[in-house]
Amino acid sequence: MPEFCFQNPPSVVSEVRPNCHQVFSALYGINKCANNNFGDAVHTIGKIRPHGPHRPQPGGVLPVSSSSKLENIRAGKKIVTREGRMEPVPPRALETSEIPGIVADYRSAAENAISAGFDGVELHAANGYLLEQFLHDGINDRTDQYGGSVENRARFLFEALEAILESLDSSKVGIRLSPFGGSFGDKDSDPIATYTYVLNRLNNYDLAYAHLIEPRGYHVRNPLAPEKGSARQFRETYKGVLLAASGFDRQSAVQIVEEGAADAVAIGRHFISNPDLVRRFQLNKPVNDYDTDTFYLGDARGYMDYNTRS
Repeated sequence: MPEFCFQNPPSVVSEVRPNCHQVFSALYGINKCANNNFGDAVHTIGKIRPHGPHRPQPGGVLPVSSSSKLENIRAGKKIVTREGRMEPVPPRALETSEIPGIVADYRSAAENAISAGFDGVELHAANGYLLEQFLHDGINDRTDQYGGSVENRARFLFEALEAILESLDSSKVGIRLSPFGGSFGDKDSDPIATYTYVLNRLNNYDLAYAHLIEPRGYHVRNPLAPEKGSARQFRETYKGVLLAASGFDRQSAVQIVEEGAADAVAIGRHFISNPDLVRRFQLNKPVNDYDTDTFYLGDARGYMDYNTRS
């Protein structure tokens, strides 16, 4: 999944919000198609920021990825940008010599987030972002030390993680993974084996948490995904704090925590439509539905106009 070229070093792009407890900043590598500026009133993020994805890049350079594949993007797929929805552009494969510089950028982004006042960082290796583009063999066809075996395909991820841990205590670092993700056709041929390897290895780092995306909700269905989902599949593999996300409501969130398959649940879309979601869950009150037609529009519609309960 092509990443867009890097012009600026990583930086925290939103203000730190006062009176928030344990706010983590997510370190992104943008996906192959979108110049997404994810950020809302609850979760402030830092990311490696690209320039416009579908126009010629500065100097005429191409977006970059683990490979130069583009044929696995679904026909007619449009990409969300600040200028509207656009067609994707062909990427180029990163040169082996370029990867250490990006690893250093992840470390710098983590340092910047802590300097800005965040409690920790989340390394985003899910949802089609750059690290996942290396991890999944559906897109990674490299023949160097970053391609082929699962050990090689996971090399970039662990180099980035270890670089961050050179500057931050492991208690301040989490990681986000989507084992059965298929963003823009980016699937792994054996996700259970791949993520069993990754999560087993993550046990060595004593991280704040691992954050797994469930194969449902707003995502393309992966036929290789087990019916029980990600957290239940990998709960016995990962020994640390495990977060589950995607498509949860109050009932299913309580259920997965009470059965011990996850230690906590992350919720995104219903937080957009319910500024008082925690209070609604505490009182077991109905929630506002979210309007997907307003997602990624870049203005207040669908973000600032939902009502709280009186």
